Amino acid sequence: MHASLTSSRFRKYRTFGFALLLAGSAQAQIADRPAIAVGDRWQFAVYYTVPSRTPNRTWVITSIDGERLLGTENGEPLTLTAELNVVDSPRQSESNPQTLSFPLEVGKRWRYTSNWLFKPKSSRGTTSVDVVVIGHETVEVPAGTFQAFKLKATGELGGSSPSNTFYAGQTTTTYWYSPAARGVVKSVAHNPYQGTTTVELVYFRLQSKQ
Repeated sequence: MHASLTSSRFRKYRTFGFALLLAGSAQAQIADRPAIAVGDRWQFAVYYTVPSRTPNRTWVITSIDGERLLGTENGEPLTLTAELNVVDSPRQSESNPQTLSFPLEVGKRWRYTSNWLFKPKSSRGTTSVDVVVIGHETVEVPAGTFQAFKLKATGELGGSSPSNTFYAGQTTTTYWYSPAARGVVKSVAHNPYQGTTTVELVYFRLQSKQ
């Protein structure tokens, strides 16, 4: 009986130690800024209510100009920061986007304020956003299964449209950044005026190894 009790305790301590090892490994994960190259391509499925695996948004990097990545979104001009934040796209522009801020590690927090323009309605305003890296986990999207950092951004939105419609409210976005894909592989954003928008990576092709 004594031997059985000792064996049981050993198994319990071994399991506990393994759990601590996994937790420590997750906490030790750090992602540096990715090396982006001309020709890198990502295709996304963007949907609102009914899930889809059909790509309807394609990014292609065509040149690199200092701290700016220049490319196309569905054939139209796209400008990103070196950290893959959208400065200008066919849909929107931002003065100070910081959705990603490298290096990433669990527990990191930052806050930023940015002026925005939503082009379809010519509405514009300001948003103040708090971002936190809340975990490191496995996420599955149409492009595959990835180890990714999970982030959550909470923003306070304010602005107006040319028709004097005023906007105010809170936005929340949960998103997953994968070093292997060198980009956000999934995001779920809630905006009080646009509802919930989900974006998932369907395909990607990178020109160089990290």
